[in-house]
Amino acid sequence: MKLHFLRYFVVLAEELHFGRAASRLAITQPPLSSAIKSLEEELEVQLLIRDSKHVELTQAGEAFLEEARQILEQVARASNVAKSVARGMRGRLEIGMTGSQIYREVPGIIQQFHAQMPDVNVVLNEMSSAEQIDQLLRGQIHAGFVNAAAVPPQLEFLPMAEDEFLLCLPEDHPKAHCESVELKQLEHELFVMFSRVVAPANYDNVIAIFSRAGIHPRVAHAARQWLTIIAMVANGLGISVVPRSLARSRVHGVRFVGIKGEQVLAPAMLVWNPAYCPPTLRSFIGCARRVLAGSGA
Repeated sequence: MKLHFLRYFVVLAEELHFGRAASRLAITQPPLSSAIKSLEEELEVQLLIRDSKHVELTQAGEAFLEEARQILEQVARASNVAKSVARGMRGRLEIGMTGSQIYREVPGIIQQFHAQMPDVNVVLNEMSSAEQIDQLLRGQIHAGFVNAAAVPPQLEFLPMAEDEFLLCLPEDHPKAHCESVELKQLEHELFVMFSRVVAPANYDNVIAIFSRAGIHPRVAHAARQWLTIIAMVANGLGISVVPRSLARSRVHGVRFVGIKGEQVLAPAMLVWNPAYCPPTLRSFIGCARRVLAGSGA
């Protein structure tokens, strides 16, 4: 059954006049009459009673009219959905994220994207940077917010806004109320470090800070999340070096103090695999680019 025959029938049923219906459809009367005849022959029922003076729906025609309207509406909806998905306006995105990224630009990006594309469902999955890179290479997630300064060449990335490292000290620490402290003054302290197995980039970044200060940290504990590190410091298990954005966590019992000397940045980026880049993801990347440009990234 041809869809345009259904549309012809619906318009004719609404007008009950071949001339007016043909005018609405921007066709002449002969193809309209031919289409209705073909439709009736295919259905093997009479849909219309027509003579030289008037057109009238049969009972079968009235019943068929309701069904035809529903079919045309469903086809229109299906067309709109397909076009929306093709334009990146509908669908689902699986996005990876390290726990600490919740204190950076990620919430703003998600909120802005939802406001612009309310029919795209964005699902955030917390996982380590290494896990995200692995799943991106396998096409198992669409994109990821990772703590890293470099990614495999198969992937593309967008740098996040700069975030420098600070000292995280217990609030009763002698240096807790200083504006900044030289790391050399803390070389005999016990440090809580990021586990290198979980996130080599995070571990190496912090170790590089100590190396430039000319000290070798005494590591008391290793954690898998920045927030765990801060909680350990709050409970007197050592001190640490963490990204400034973590100060927004407002964990009770700690103070964040600057590191005297050169500024050391905590790198992060939005990463995706161009081999798995549907329109919805392109829209998401565009939104992230605008948000990060506004934040000075």
